[in-house]
Amino acid sequence: MQTTLKSQVGFAGIGLHTGRPVRMMVRPASAEYGVWFRRTDVSDADPLIAARWDVVSPARLCTRLVNDAGVSVSTVEHLMAALAGCGIHNALIEIDGPEVPILDGSAAPFVSAFIARGLQELDAPNRAIEILDTVEVREGDAWARLSPARTLEIDFHIDFTDPVIGVQNKRLNMANGAFVRELCDSRTFCRQSDVDAMRANGLALGGSLLNAVVVDGDRILSPGGLRHADEAVRHKMLDALGDLALAGAPILGRYTGHRAGHAMTNALLRALFARPEAFRMVTCDARLARNLPGVGVSRTDLRAVA
Repeated sequence: MQTTLKSQVGFAGIGLHTGRPVRMMVRPASAEYGVWFRRTDVSDADPLIAARWDVVSPARLCTRLVNDAGVSVSTVEHLMAALAGCGIHNALIEIDGPEVPILDGSAAPFVSAFIARGLQELDAPNRAIEILDTVEVREGDAWARLSPARTLEIDFHIDFTDPVIGVQNKRLNMANGAFVRELCDSRTFCRQSDVDAMRANGLALGGSLLNAVVVDGDRILSPGGLRHADEAVRHKMLDALGDLALAGAPILGRYTGHRAGHAMTNALLRALFARPEAFRMVTCDARLARNLPGVGVSRTDLRAVA
């Protein structure tokens, strides 16, 4: 069955790139509603923005959604990953600024709040996007691919010159709370030199050692060090789940990313939906539904990272 939250839950923080304080409320929504953002600070244009792949607009280092009126919301990927990873299919997200709060740089604060609030089943079946044929996009030595699989799997490879990151690979079946246990607490990461350059260009104004893993060569500058030895690749998988959630329904297939990022995952979704023969919408029976991300997630899963 489709699900939503039992009751609303609020968040407050700053935007990673704008540095602006922002308040956000995630509200329950009815079956078939999907996920929408509403800019509560906008009164002179359409404030509603669909959380959907075809309204993604180019942005540096994040995923940005823009409606036909030009109203936007950015850095949605961690929140979208939390919704997908908790199996929440319908929500209205009210926000009083142009960027989702970064919180601690991971999806764990969202996940913790959603699980604490509880989920409500709705009188509508789950539908999923079944991948029937391989679809791939490439740019230079980076690529991303969707291929047939029985459940959603994410397989990611990164390769950084920084010794503290280096080469990392990880593959996960995303069923049965795997996102909550394995990925949700992994934070965004960057080099100190990149932070300095971004701030010089008016970006990452809200970034700090408390909401990102900042590295400098072989040193980790953020207090407390890493939450996982391979936290960087886990965070890239978290981002991928959030960007894939913009497909509008759970995906049954294997996502493979090699040095991929937000723009490439969106390009992959655009390539998929340009090929109607490469996928089909399926109504999930009990067997399929059991293997969707977030189905059966509980406080026990959350304790693995709390």
